Amino acid sequence: MATAATFEGDAVTGWDLVPGQPAALQRLRAAVEHPVHAYLFVGPEGSGKRAALRAFAGELFAASAASPESAERHRRLAAAEHHPDLVVIEPDGAIFRGGRGGTDGETEASAVIREAFGSPVEANRKIVAAIGFDSANDTAVGALLKTIEEPPDRTVIVLVARNVPPSQSAIASRCVRIDFSALDPTVLRAVLIGEGVDPERADLAVASAGGSLERARILATDDRLGLRLDAWKAVPVQLDGTGATATRLVGELRAMLDDASAPVVAAHAAELATFDDEVEAYGMTATVGRRKSLAARHKRIERQSRLSELRLGCTVLSRVYLDAAVDAPGPGPLLDAVDAIGRTATVLAMNPNEELALTVLFWDLPSLGARRG
Repeated sequence: MATAATFEGDAVTGWDLVPGQPAALQRLRAAVEHPVHAYLFVGPEGSGKRAALRAFAGELFAASAASPESAERHRRLAAAEHHPDLVVIEPDGAIFRGGRGGTDGETEASAVIREAFGSPVEANRKIVAAIGFDSANDTAVGALLKTIEEPPDRTVIVLVARNVPPSQSAIASRCVRIDFSALDPTVLRAVLIGEGVDPERADLAVASAGGSLERARILATDDRLGLRLDAWKAVPVQLDGTGATATRLVGELRAMLDDASAPVVAAHAAELATFDDEVEAYGMTATVGRRKSLAARHKRIERQSRLSELRLGCTVLSRVYLDAAVDAPGPGPLLDAVDAIGRTATVLAMNPNEELALTVLFWDLPSLGARRG
Protein backbone atom coordinates (compact mmCIF):
# COMPACT_ATOMS: atom_id res chain seq x y z
CA MET A 1 0.00 0.00 0.00
CA ALA A 2 1.48 3.36 -1.03
CA THR A 3 2.23 5.64 1.87
CA ALA A 4 5.18 7.59 0.50
CA ALA A 5 6.01 9.44 -2.66
CA THR A 6 5.76 7.81 -6.08
CA PHE A 7 8.50 7.69 -8.70
CA GLU A 8 8.68 9.34 -12.10
CA GLY A 9 11.83 8.03 -13.73
CA ASP A 10 14.63 8.78 -11.30
CA ALA A 11 12.73 11.56 -9.51
CA VAL A 12 10.28 11.36 -6.65
CA THR A 13 7.06 13.37 -6.57
CA GLY A 14 4.20 13.61 -4.13
CA TRP A 15 1.60 14.99 -6.56
CA ASP A 16 0.24 11.52 -7.29
CA LEU A 17 -0.64 11.13 -3.62
CA VAL A 18 -3.31 13.84 -3.97
CA PRO A 19 -6.05 12.14 -6.01
CA GLY A 20 -9.32 13.74 -7.02
CA GLN A 21 -8.10 17.35 -6.78
CA PRO A 22 -7.13 18.36 -10.35
CA ALA A 23 -8.00 22.04 -9.99
CA ALA A 24 -6.05 22.47 -6.75
CA LEU A 25 -3.00 20.66 -8.13
CA GLN A 26 -3.04 22.65 -11.35
CA ARG A 27 -2.80 25.87 -9.35
CA LEU A 28 -0.09 24.52 -7.06
CA ARG A 29 2.02 23.21 -9.94
CA ALA A 30 1.88 26.68 -11.51
CA ALA A 31 2.74 28.28 -8.17
CA VAL A 32 6.01 26.35 -7.88
CA GLU A 33 7.61 28.60 -10.50
CA HIS A 34 6.48 31.87 -8.88
CA PRO A 35 5.44 31.26 -5.26
CA VAL A 36 3.88 34.04 -3.22
CA HIS A 37 4.28 34.70 0.49
CA ALA A 38 1.18 32.95 1.82
CA TYR A 39 -1.39 30.32 0.83
CA LEU A 40 -4.65 29.14 2.37
CA PHE A 41 -5.63 25.51 1.74
CA VAL A 42 -9.36 25.07 2.41
CA GLY A 43 -11.35 21.85 2.30
CA PRO A 44 -12.98 19.10 4.37
CA GLU A 45 -11.08 16.65 6.52
CA GLY A 46 -9.43 13.92 4.47
CA SER A 47 -9.58 15.80 1.16
CA GLY A 48 -5.79 15.73 0.67
CA LYS A 49 -4.75 19.17 1.91
CA ARG A 50 -1.83 17.89 3.96
CA ALA A 51 -0.60 15.59 1.18
CA ALA A 52 -0.77 18.57 -1.20
CA LEU A 53 1.24 20.62 1.30
CA ARG A 54 3.98 17.98 1.29
CA ALA A 55 4.02 17.72 -2.49
CA PHE A 56 4.09 21.51 -2.91
CA ALA A 57 6.93 21.82 -0.41
CA GLY A 58 8.95 19.10 -2.11
CA GLU A 59 8.66 20.77 -5.49
CA LEU A 60 9.53 24.20 -4.11
CA PHE A 61 12.63 22.82 -2.40
CA ALA A 62 13.61 20.77 -5.47
CA ALA A 63 13.27 23.74 -7.84
CA SER A 64 16.56 25.23 -6.66
CA ALA A 65 18.43 21.97 -6.07
CA ALA A 66 21.98 21.75 -7.36
CA SER A 67 21.56 18.26 -8.83
CA PRO A 68 18.87 15.68 -9.64
CA GLU A 69 20.02 13.67 -6.63
CA SER A 70 19.56 16.68 -4.36
CA ALA A 71 16.12 17.40 -5.85
CA GLU A 72 15.08 13.80 -5.21
CA ARG A 73 16.25 14.06 -1.63
CA HIS A 74 14.22 17.26 -1.06
CA ARG A 75 11.10 15.64 -2.49
CA ARG A 76 11.57 12.43 -0.54
CA LEU A 77 12.00 14.16 2.81
CA ALA A 78 9.11 16.56 2.18
CA ALA A 79 6.83 13.69 1.10
CA ALA A 80 7.49 11.99 4.44
CA GLU A 81 7.12 15.36 6.27
CA HIS A 82 10.66 14.95 7.56
CA HIS A 83 12.30 17.87 5.73
CA PRO A 84 13.93 20.36 8.14
CA ASP A 85 12.61 23.30 6.09
CA LEU A 86 9.00 22.10 6.16
CA VAL A 87 7.82 23.14 9.60
CA VAL A 88 4.32 21.96 10.49
CA ILE A 89 2.58 23.47 13.50
CA GLU A 90 -0.74 22.15 14.74
CA PRO A 91 -2.70 22.64 17.95
CA ASP A 92 -2.36 20.23 20.84
CA GLY A 93 -6.00 20.78 21.74
CA ALA A 94 -9.12 22.06 20.02
CA ILE A 95 -7.90 25.64 19.45
CA PHE A 96 -5.03 27.14 17.46
CA ARG A 97 -3.94 29.54 20.17
CA GLY A 98 -2.49 33.02 20.13
CA GLY A 99 -0.65 35.00 22.78
CA ARG A 100 1.71 33.33 25.20
CA GLY A 101 0.79 30.33 27.27
CA GLY A 102 1.61 26.76 28.11
CA THR A 103 4.46 25.45 30.18
CA ASP A 104 7.07 26.63 27.68
CA GLY A 105 5.51 30.06 27.23
CA GLU A 106 4.75 29.44 23.56
CA THR A 107 1.50 29.05 21.63
CA GLU A 108 0.85 27.86 18.09
CA ALA A 109 0.76 31.44 16.78
CA SER A 110 4.01 32.42 18.47
CA ALA A 111 5.62 29.25 17.09
CA VAL A 112 4.57 30.20 13.56
CA ILE A 113 6.09 33.67 14.00
CA ARG A 114 9.32 32.29 15.44
CA GLU A 115 9.71 29.73 12.67
CA ALA A 116 8.79 32.21 9.94
CA PHE A 117 11.74 34.40 10.87
CA GLY A 118 14.21 31.53 11.08
CA SER A 119 16.52 30.82 8.16
CA PRO A 120 16.18 27.76 5.91
CA VAL A 121 18.45 24.87 6.89
CA GLU A 122 18.95 22.90 3.66
CA ALA A 123 16.79 24.46 0.92
CA ASN A 124 16.71 28.04 -0.28
CA ARG A 125 13.17 28.44 1.08
CA LYS A 126 11.33 27.59 4.25
CA ILE A 127 7.67 26.58 4.47
CA VAL A 128 5.80 27.11 7.71
CA ALA A 129 2.40 25.40 7.78
CA ALA A 130 -0.36 26.07 10.30
CA ILE A 131 -2.67 23.04 10.47
CA GLY A 132 -6.24 23.46 11.72
CA PHE A 133 -6.17 27.21 11.31
CA ASP A 134 -9.97 27.39 11.17
CA SER A 135 -9.84 26.86 14.96
CA ALA A 136 -7.57 29.90 15.51
CA ASN A 137 -8.82 32.24 18.22
CA ASP A 138 -8.97 36.02 17.79
CA THR A 139 -5.64 36.47 19.57
CA ALA A 140 -3.91 34.14 17.13
CA VAL A 141 -5.48 35.84 14.13
CA GLY A 142 -4.38 39.27 15.36
CA ALA A 143 -0.87 38.09 16.20
CA LEU A 144 -0.30 36.49 12.79
CA LEU A 145 -1.80 39.15 10.54
CA LYS A 146 1.42 41.13 10.07
CA THR A 147 3.63 38.05 9.68
CA ILE A 148 1.37 36.52 7.04
CA GLU A 149 1.16 39.81 5.19
CA GLU A 150 4.93 40.39 5.16
CA PRO A 151 6.96 37.27 6.03
CA PRO A 152 10.72 37.14 5.29
CA ASP A 153 11.54 36.80 1.59
CA ARG A 154 12.55 33.13 1.85
CA THR A 155 9.53 32.04 3.93
CA VAL A 156 6.25 30.75 2.55
CA ILE A 157 3.37 30.39 5.00
CA VAL A 158 0.59 27.87 4.35
CA LEU A 159 -2.57 27.94 6.42
CA VAL A 160 -4.54 24.68 6.31
CA ALA A 161 -8.20 24.85 7.28
CA ARG A 162 -11.55 23.12 6.87
CA ASN A 163 -13.30 26.46 6.36
CA VAL A 164 -12.77 30.19 6.75
CA PRO A 165 -14.69 31.73 9.67
CA PRO A 166 -15.78 35.37 9.21
CA SER A 167 -13.30 36.43 11.90
CA GLN A 168 -10.44 35.29 9.64
CA SER A 169 -11.48 37.19 6.50
CA ALA A 170 -8.65 39.72 6.91
CA ILE A 171 -6.00 36.99 7.00
CA ALA A 172 -7.69 35.08 4.16
CA SER A 173 -7.53 38.19 1.98
CA ARG A 174 -3.74 38.20 2.32
CA CYS A 175 -3.35 34.61 1.10
CA VAL A 176 -3.78 32.82 -2.20
CA ARG A 177 -6.66 30.45 -1.55
CA ILE A 178 -6.53 26.87 -2.84
CA ASP A 179 -9.81 24.98 -2.51
CA PHE A 180 -10.05 21.21 -2.03
CA SER A 181 -13.35 19.45 -2.61
CA ALA A 182 -14.68 16.44 -0.71
CA LEU A 183 -13.34 13.27 -2.30
CA ASP A 184 -15.87 11.24 -4.27
CA PRO A 185 -16.24 7.64 -2.99
CA THR A 186 -15.42 6.37 -6.49
CA VAL A 187 -12.06 8.17 -6.28
CA LEU A 188 -11.31 6.61 -2.89
CA ARG A 189 -12.31 3.17 -4.16
CA ALA A 190 -10.14 3.51 -7.28
CA VAL A 191 -7.13 4.55 -5.21
CA LEU A 192 -7.48 1.62 -2.82
CA ILE A 193 -7.95 -0.92 -5.60
CA GLY A 194 -4.99 0.61 -7.46
CA GLU A 195 -2.91 0.01 -4.34
CA GLY A 196 -3.87 -3.67 -4.33
CA VAL A 197 -6.84 -3.68 -1.95
CA ASP A 198 -9.50 -6.32 -2.63
CA PRO A 199 -12.62 -4.61 -4.15
CA GLU A 200 -14.98 -5.93 -1.45
CA ARG A 201 -12.66 -4.74 1.31
CA ALA A 202 -12.22 -1.42 -0.51
CA ASP A 203 -15.99 -0.91 -0.61
CA LEU A 204 -16.29 -1.51 3.14
CA ALA A 205 -13.36 0.80 3.94
CA VAL A 206 -14.69 3.61 1.74
CA ALA A 207 -18.19 3.34 3.20
CA SER A 208 -16.70 3.66 6.70
CA ALA A 209 -14.04 6.32 6.07
CA GLY A 210 -16.17 9.45 6.05
CA GLY A 211 -14.57 10.69 2.82
CA SER A 212 -11.00 10.54 4.13
CA LEU A 213 -8.41 8.78 1.99
CA GLU A 214 -5.99 8.39 4.90
CA ARG A 215 -8.74 6.83 7.01
CA ALA A 216 -9.82 4.58 4.13
CA ARG A 217 -6.25 3.31 3.79
CA ILE A 218 -6.10 2.45 7.48
CA LEU A 219 -9.47 0.71 7.46
CA ALA A 220 -8.53 -1.26 4.35
CA THR A 221 -5.82 -3.00 6.42
CA ASP A 222 -8.19 -3.70 9.31
CA ASP A 223 -9.39 -7.32 9.30
CA ARG A 224 -11.83 -6.66 12.14
CA LEU A 225 -13.70 -3.69 10.66
CA GLY A 226 -16.67 -5.82 9.63
CA LEU A 227 -16.91 -7.32 13.12
CA ARG A 228 -17.02 -3.87 14.73
CA LEU A 229 -19.72 -2.68 12.35
CA ASP A 230 -21.80 -5.77 13.11
CA ALA A 231 -21.32 -5.18 16.85
CA TRP A 232 -22.67 -1.62 16.61
CA LYS A 233 -25.59 -2.79 14.46
CA ALA A 234 -26.51 -5.41 17.08
CA VAL A 235 -26.66 -2.97 20.00
CA PRO A 236 -30.32 -1.86 19.58
CA VAL A 237 -31.50 -5.48 19.49
CA GLN A 238 -29.60 -6.39 22.68
CA LEU A 239 -30.68 -3.41 24.76
CA ASP A 240 -33.24 -4.17 27.47
CA GLY A 241 -33.48 -0.89 29.36
CA THR A 242 -31.15 -1.96 32.18
CA GLY A 243 -27.90 -0.35 33.22
CA ALA A 244 -26.22 -3.74 33.47
CA THR A 245 -26.78 -4.50 29.79
CA ALA A 246 -25.78 -0.99 28.73
CA THR A 247 -22.56 -1.27 30.74
CA ARG A 248 -21.75 -4.68 29.30
CA LEU A 249 -22.27 -3.57 25.69
CA VAL A 250 -20.18 -0.46 26.19
CA GLY A 251 -17.37 -2.55 27.66
CA GLU A 252 -17.41 -4.92 24.70
CA LEU A 253 -17.39 -2.09 22.17
CA ARG A 254 -14.60 -0.21 23.93
CA ALA A 255 -12.47 -3.36 23.86
CA MET A 256 -13.02 -3.53 20.11
CA LEU A 257 -12.09 0.14 19.80
CA ASP A 258 -8.85 -0.56 21.64
CA ASP A 259 -8.15 -3.37 19.19
CA ALA A 260 -8.93 -1.08 16.23
CA SER A 261 -6.05 1.22 17.14
CA ALA A 262 -3.48 -1.48 16.35
CA PRO A 263 -3.12 -0.70 12.59
CA VAL A 264 -2.66 3.02 13.33
CA VAL A 265 -0.06 2.36 16.02
CA ALA A 266 1.78 -0.05 13.71
CA ALA A 267 1.83 2.51 10.88
CA HIS A 268 3.22 5.15 13.23
CA ALA A 269 5.94 2.82 14.49
CA ALA A 270 6.95 2.20 10.88
CA GLU A 271 7.05 5.95 10.18
CA LEU A 272 9.29 6.59 13.18
CA ALA A 273 11.60 3.81 12.00
CA THR A 274 11.71 5.37 8.53
CA PHE A 275 12.53 8.74 10.07
CA ASP A 276 15.43 7.23 12.00
CA ASP A 277 16.70 5.49 8.84
CA GLU A 278 16.55 8.76 6.89
CA VAL A 279 18.47 10.61 9.58
CA GLU A 280 21.24 8.02 9.24
CA ALA A 281 21.12 7.65 5.45
CA TYR A 282 20.78 11.31 4.45
CA GLY A 283 22.63 13.00 7.25
CA MET A 284 19.58 15.14 8.01
CA THR A 285 20.32 18.28 9.99
CA ALA A 286 18.25 20.09 12.63
CA THR A 287 16.67 16.86 13.86
CA VAL A 288 16.66 17.83 17.53
CA GLY A 289 13.05 17.86 18.62
CA ARG A 290 11.68 16.74 15.25
CA ARG A 291 11.31 13.11 16.31
CA LYS A 292 9.55 14.23 19.47
CA SER A 293 7.24 16.41 17.40
CA LEU A 294 6.51 13.47 15.09
CA ALA A 295 5.66 11.25 18.05
CA ALA A 296 3.35 13.96 19.43
CA ARG A 297 1.61 14.19 16.08
CA HIS A 298 1.12 10.42 16.13
CA LYS A 299 -0.61 10.68 19.51
CA ARG A 300 -3.00 13.31 18.12
CA ILE A 301 -3.75 11.12 15.10
CA GLU A 302 -4.41 8.13 17.35
CA ARG A 303 -6.86 10.16 19.41
CA GLN A 304 -8.54 11.38 16.24
CA SER A 305 -8.69 7.82 14.91
CA ARG A 306 -10.52 6.67 18.02
CA LEU A 307 -12.95 9.59 17.68
CA SER A 308 -13.52 8.61 14.06
CA GLU A 309 -14.33 5.07 15.21
CA LEU A 310 -16.83 6.42 17.73
CA ARG A 311 -18.44 8.62 15.09
CA LEU A 312 -18.66 5.65 12.76
CA GLY A 313 -20.36 3.62 15.49
CA CYS A 314 -22.84 6.42 16.16
CA THR A 315 -23.58 6.63 12.43
CA VAL A 316 -24.26 2.89 12.29
CA LEU A 317 -26.58 3.15 15.31
CA SER A 318 -28.46 6.05 13.75
CA ARG A 319 -29.01 4.11 10.52
CA VAL A 320 -30.45 1.16 12.45
CA TYR A 321 -33.00 3.37 14.19
CA LEU A 322 -33.83 5.29 11.01
CA ASP A 323 -34.45 2.03 9.16
CA ALA A 324 -36.69 0.85 11.99
CA ALA A 325 -38.60 4.15 11.98
CA VAL A 326 -39.57 3.74 8.33
CA ASP A 327 -41.96 0.88 9.09
CA ALA A 328 -42.86 1.76 12.68
CA PRO A 329 -46.49 2.80 13.38
CA GLY A 330 -45.22 5.30 15.94
CA PRO A 331 -41.73 6.39 14.86
CA GLY A 332 -41.38 9.21 17.39
CA PRO A 333 -39.25 7.37 19.99
CA LEU A 334 -37.01 5.99 17.26
CA LEU A 335 -36.43 9.42 15.77
CA ASP A 336 -35.76 10.76 19.27
CA ALA A 337 -33.13 8.02 19.57
CA VAL A 338 -31.44 9.27 16.40
CA ASP A 339 -31.32 12.77 17.90
CA ALA A 340 -29.85 11.42 21.14
CA ILE A 341 -27.16 9.53 19.22
CA GLY A 342 -26.27 12.71 17.32
CA ARG A 343 -25.95 14.67 20.57
CA THR A 344 -23.70 11.99 22.04
CA ALA A 345 -21.48 12.04 18.94
CA THR A 346 -21.07 15.79 19.41
CA VAL A 347 -20.26 15.37 23.11
CA LEU A 348 -17.68 12.67 22.38
CA ALA A 349 -15.77 15.10 20.16
CA MET A 350 -15.21 17.29 23.23
CA ASN A 351 -13.15 14.61 25.03
CA PRO A 352 -15.57 13.73 27.85
CA ASN A 353 -15.71 10.47 29.79
CA GLU A 354 -16.20 8.13 26.83
CA GLU A 355 -17.45 5.20 28.88
CA LEU A 356 -19.98 7.28 30.81
CA ALA A 357 -21.32 9.05 27.70
CA LEU A 358 -21.92 5.77 25.87
CA THR A 359 -23.41 4.04 28.91
CA VAL A 360 -25.92 6.83 29.47
CA LEU A 361 -26.84 6.76 25.78
CA PHE A 362 -27.32 2.99 25.67
CA TRP A 363 -29.37 3.02 28.86
CA ASP A 364 -31.79 5.55 27.33
CA LEU A 365 -32.07 4.10 23.82
CA PRO A 366 -35.20 2.06 23.04
CA SER A 367 -34.72 -1.64 22.44
CA LEU A 368 -35.43 -3.08 19.02
CA GLY A 369 -35.34 -6.66 20.28
CA ALA A 370 -39.09 -7.05 20.52
CA ARG A 371 -39.65 -5.31 17.18
CA ARG A 372 -37.33 -7.71 15.38
CA GLY A 373 -38.00 -10.82 17.35
